[in-house]
Amino acid sequence: MTTSHDFRIDVTEAAGLGEPVEVALTVHLPEAAELRDRPIVCFAKPGGGYSRGYFTVDLPGPARGSQADWHADRGWVFVSVDHLGVGDSTVIADPERLDYTTVAAGNQAAEQEVLDRLAQGTLVDGFPPVMDALRLGIGQSMGGCMTVIQQGRYHCYDGIGVLGYSAVHTSVQLGVGQRMPGAWVPRDVRASSGIAVMPPMGADLAAVFAQASAEGAPPLMGWGFHYDDVDSEIVRADLGEFPTREGNVPPWGSATLPQSVASWCMAPGAIAPEAAAVAAPVLVAMGERDVIADPRGELRAYQSASSVDFYVCPRMGHMHNFAGTRELFWRRIATWSAWVQEFKSATSD
Repeated sequence: MTTSHDFRIDVTEAAGLGEPVEVALTVHLPEAAELRDRPIVCFAKPGGGYSRGYFTVDLPGPARGSQADWHADRGWVFVSVDHLGVGDSTVIADPERLDYTTVAAGNQAAEQEVLDRLAQGTLVDGFPPVMDALRLGIGQSMGGCMTVIQQGRYHCYDGIGVLGYSAVHTSVQLGVGQRMPGAWVPRDVRASSGIAVMPPMGADLAAVFAQASAEGAPPLMGWGFHYDDVDSEIVRADLGEFPTREGNVPPWGSATLPQSVASWCMAPGAIAPEAAAVAAPVLVAMGERDVIADPRGELRAYQSASSVDFYVCPRMGHMHNFAGTRELFWRRIATWSAWVQEFKSATSD
């Protein structure tokens, strides 16, 4: 039986915002007897418009189970993280101040605190110390973006899983052959600056937007976010008035965003320097319908990585953990982690 424990960790000094801020996270622990001889600690970050509930909640859909429980049942320590400005983490008055540097620094400080407490045996009463763990970072969508940023800057993980995010060109799929154009946004500028450049929208895509605005029409991003076996009412519950959902936020959602990160992460090539700096093994994984414009081109982004694994999960949209094939996706992450562990053992001094 796994247990879950919620924490709020002060990251005021690391974030450098000049005001108190905390990162909220949930740690799923296996039974002490089920902890692996070679422990795995995995930090998971959600996408834009979503909270750590994306990993911790048994999401509705044609399958059952949460990702956090699934991995903890197999002996992992699984940590689900709300970025600053997301979910239960601190939401500041000016969300545009939450840029790559600030959000990554907050996540890094909170995660290091968890690792320190685990090593000391002080995170949860009665749980044994967890030392020399394999440290994994995974992130879905915007969370994948921030996982790459964090690894490229801090080299804090032994391997990263980039799930449904492109280090080359992230583009939301609206239908067969139809993708939402992404703005060209210079780094380190505010979304409100007005200097982003939008590519022209073709007539076919304009018609898609017009149809989506009709009363009773399905959510614009529904086709790309959810596969056909996900019930339409679930799609509406997930994407109705996305991302703020007009205050009707499901347990896996977030009404708030780190605004600068959300703006920059969709720009083509937005995180190219950090991706090229990742030296650890990488898993690039996505659904059959996802936001990666050139899936097999992703390998080019990770110029320094010791290995890059690639996986496309069948019958899955961008929101992987709603899919009927969710467990297949999680198993692929688990098998990749075994390779990362062997690689670490073989290359450690």
